[in-house]
Amino acid sequence: MIILFDKKFDKRFIKQAKKVQEKFFVRLKIFGVNQFNSVLNNHKLTGKYEGCWSINVTGNHRAIYKILIEKDREIYVFIAIGTHPELYE
Repeated sequence: MIILFDKKFDKRFIKQAKKVQEKFFVRLKIFGVNQFNSVLNNHKLTGKYEGCWSINVTGNHRAIYKILIEKDREIYVFIAIGTHPELYE
């Protein structure tokens, strides 16, 4: 599994509280083992983020990613992180 981080994700990530950053890495580890583990609530998005997916980081924080197919392999690119209202409103 190849996981990358968009520059916009990096900029938003460093603005998150340390606890949110730590929780993201815990969730990312789970994602690497089983991207559909129920704790992640991994689901496809519509609207502004159509074609992307979202995982839960905390009760209110989400990480959004897209899947790219390159040379028959999937690349997961995280593009945004933030609270539900920050991302979807």
